[in-house]
Amino acid sequence: MVGHIPFGWLPMDPAAASAATGNLPAPFSAAAANGHVYYYLDPALYASAVPLARQPAVPTAAEVARRRQEEEDAGIHLVHLLVTCAGAIQAGDYSAADDNLTQARSFLAAITSSTGIGRVAKHFVDALAQRLVPAHPQAAPPPATPAELHIHFYDAGPYLKFAYSTANQAILDSFEGCDRVHVVDLALMQGLQWPALIHALSQRHGGPPYLRITGIGGAGDEIGEVGVRLEQFARSLDVPFTFREVRVDQLDGLRHWMLGVVPGEALAFNSVLQLHRLLVDPDVDPAVPAPIDTLLHLVTSLQPMVFTVVEQEADHNRPALVERFTNALFHYSAMFDSMVAASHRTGGGSTTSALAEACLRAEILDVVCGEGSARAERHEPVGRWRERLARAGLAQLPFGADEVRRATAQLIRATLFSATGYGVLECAGSLALAWHDRPLYAATAWRATGGDERDKGRRRNSRNGSGESNGRGNRATA
Repeated sequence: MVGHIPFGWLPMDPAAASAATGNLPAPFSAAAANGHVYYYLDPALYASAVPLARQPAVPTAAEVARRRQEEEDAGIHLVHLLVTCAGAIQAGDYSAADDNLTQARSFLAAITSSTGIGRVAKHFVDALAQRLVPAHPQAAPPPATPAELHIHFYDAGPYLKFAYSTANQAILDSFEGCDRVHVVDLALMQGLQWPALIHALSQRHGGPPYLRITGIGGAGDEIGEVGVRLEQFARSLDVPFTFREVRVDQLDGLRHWMLGVVPGEALAFNSVLQLHRLLVDPDVDPAVPAPIDTLLHLVTSLQPMVFTVVEQEADHNRPALVERFTNALFHYSAMFDSMVAASHRTGGGSTTSALAEACLRAEILDVVCGEGSARAERHEPVGRWRERLARAGLAQLPFGADEVRRATAQLIRATLFSATGYGVLECAGSLALAWHDRPLYAATAWRATGGDERDKGRRRNSRNGSGESNGRGNRATA
């Protein structure tokens, strides 16, 4: 019946129904079909007989404030329990650590997991659980390949964009006036840094130089495929280009002959988030050169015009678990807060956010659970890197006010993160990407000590066409 709502009740004889409930209400009607009787209820009667579903009450300002205060209190207790748990593990009191972890989980349940401490604390709870029980399920493999995680982390915020654009600018400045240039990338990954550099070189007054890129990676990296894509991109912009592929298990395994350095070319080394992986505990056998010292010796021996370095601005290389745990908790809280803001600003997809978060989660697990040679994420502040690189025979090329303005403009224009808490800071010649004035990543540029005269000579040799050549290179220098 049009305008009525059928109910699939079992048929009941109207007389029996009347005897049981009184007279059949007028708004009900009955129809017979195929020997079955169906009853219909007028919508108006149904609407008046059934109360409206109760709508959730809109919380008052006082209730919102109360809930926020409760979450803040729970967050304070949670942080205390997490640090106490780390201290108990460091002291070898695993029973107390387990009790602390159980309490931490109960406080975590009372905190909204989408923002603030709740979002990052889950990963630290899992890390402590894995530290207590190494076979804990949290040790499951990552949800994607390293290449996929890298791309999603690039898309999730300004972190790698800042690193790449700042390093590229230092390389461009150092290559000014050179017709043959060579970049050695210590971690090629997906090559996301280099299209912007190639494009900038294609716009150079007087024509682009002959560009060589040596991409370094591990056994499972798609170095060759990335090289093909870069070569196609360079060809589309008429930039003379060649690519060299180098595979090593660890960067201290690099040797001079692997890089194919040509005398007279302008050379740059580039390291984005790689050097900290070469650090070791201070009690390692001093007779064996540390991996970082081996690599820096190679770099300085090749006398590059510039060595660009970007690292996490954090202090996670302390031998004591409690100290590095506390430092990591505050660093990654800022990282997660900034990532949430970036996602809201750009409308980033849930997949991108989840996989970018997986990158940070892997770092957290390594910082908390790794000891000795098993720990790779040994982040150190820029001041310590400055001392180490200076000891190796490198002199800093300071960034100035112009670079700060340029980096800030690029940050706003390219990533739309203005007025959201991000900023660029300058400190002692380094640039840092900051979240509410807390540095997250720091960029520095270096060259071999006493490199001024050598650089002038290289510019002269480059303009005169010294070194290895091919058809495209000759065309670029003509």
